[in-house]
Amino acid sequence: MGDRYTVLRDLTRTFTAGPLEARRTGGGPGEPHLETLDLSKREARALAAEPGVAALAPTMPIGLPIDVDGDEPPAPTDVTWGVAAVGAPGSSRTGEGSLVAVLDSGIDAGHTAFAGMEFVQKDFTGDGNGDKRGHGTHVAGTVFGRPVEGIRIGVAPGIGRALIGKVIRDSGGGTTDALLEAILWAAREGADVITMSVSFAFTKAVEEDVAEGLPVFLATARALEAYRANLRLFDSLMRMLAERSAVDKGTLVIAASGNSSMREVNPAFEVGAELPSAADGVLAVGALQKVDGLLDVTRFSNTFADVCAPGKDVFSARLGGGLSAKNGTSMAAPHVAGVAALWWEELRDALPPASVARASMVANRLLAAATGAGFVPDADLADIGAGLALCPP
Repeated sequence: MGDRYTVLRDLTRTFTAGPLEARRTGGGPGEPHLETLDLSKREARALAAEPGVAALAPTMPIGLPIDVDGDEPPAPTDVTWGVAAVGAPGSSRTGEGSLVAVLDSGIDAGHTAFAGMEFVQKDFTGDGNGDKRGHGTHVAGTVFGRPVEGIRIGVAPGIGRALIGKVIRDSGGGTTDALLEAILWAAREGADVITMSVSFAFTKAVEEDVAEGLPVFLATARALEAYRANLRLFDSLMRMLAERSAVDKGTLVIAASGNSSMREVNPAFEVGAELPSAADGVLAVGALQKVDGLLDVTRFSNTFADVCAPGKDVFSARLGGGLSAKNGTSMAAPHVAGVAALWWEELRDALPPASVARASMVANRLLAAATGAGFVPDADLADIGAGLALCPP
C-alpha cells in the first residue's frame, strides 16, 4: 500500500497523439489537471519523470488556522471597524460585477446577510454543501455580506453572485488534494478573486505518523518533506494559472498568513506565512488590531505578509443568524478579498473598451494603494507588507 499523492499534470506537455499524428509541443499557457493516486515510492519517482507531470506531492491535512480567543467586544452600531478601516463606506465601488470564490467550511446561504444573492456551491469534502462550523459563513459575510440589523459587515455588498467551495469538513479538517481541486474549479468558473482562510496542518501530519508508530524525529522529517513537495506543487499550479492571464483575465488568489505567532510571549516568537499563503503568486494577508487608535499587527499574525487588514474583533455573519466577533488572519483575508473585488470593478470601468482587466493589474493596484499610515511607530514592514489594504476612492 503506497502513500496518497496529488499529481499536477500540464496537459500541454502530455503526449496524447497516435503513431501517425503530430504531438502537441506546448509553447502556450499551461493547462493544469489534478488527480489523486495511491503510489509507492518507486511509482512516485517514476511518475515524476514523465513529461506531462509538473509536480506531485503527498496529500497532507489542512484545517482552519489556530483559533484565537478573546473577550467579546462591544457590537458596532452602523459599520464594522474593519470595513471602515479599508475605506469601503467612502468608495464609489461596491464590487458589482466581480466574482469571488470563498474556499472554506461552506456557507449558511439562508442567513439574512446573503439575502438575494446567487451561490454556486461545490463540496470537496464528501459532507455535502452547507456550513456546520460557521467559519466560512463569517468569512463570506466580510467579503460581500449585506447589512445585518442595520450594521454594515461586507466590504463588497454589490456582489450578486459568488462561488462557495467547501474544503473543510464538518468535523473541522480537510486535505490538500481537495483544496487544490477547489482552486482549479474556482479559476475555471471564472473567479476574479479566490480567498482562502485555511492552513496546512503540519503538526497534525506529524501526530498521525507518530500514532502509526514512527519516532517523532522521523515523523517530523516526513511532514517536512511533504510540506516542501506541496509548496512546489502549489507554486507550479499558481504559475500555470498566472500564465492563463496571457489569454484571459486570470484570477487573483488571496490567503490568510496564519495564526501561529506568539508575540505576547516574546516579540521574537514569530512564524513566517504558512501554506497556502506562502506559495508564489498568492497574496498573504496579515491581521491588524487597533491600539490606542493606531494600527498594529496582532500578537498571533504570522510575519512576511504581502498586505494586511483588520483581523481582531471582527463582526460578521454568525451561523444560524445574527452577528458574532472572531479573531484571526482568517478574518483579515476576506477584507482584502472584498477590496480586490472593488479594484476589479474599478479597472473594468476605467480601462478602454478593447482592454481587459487582468489579475496582475488588480494585484498591482491593490498593493500600490495600500498604506503604511496610521500604524504604531515601531510597526515592522516584515509584518505588514505593503500596509493596510484600501478600496478605490
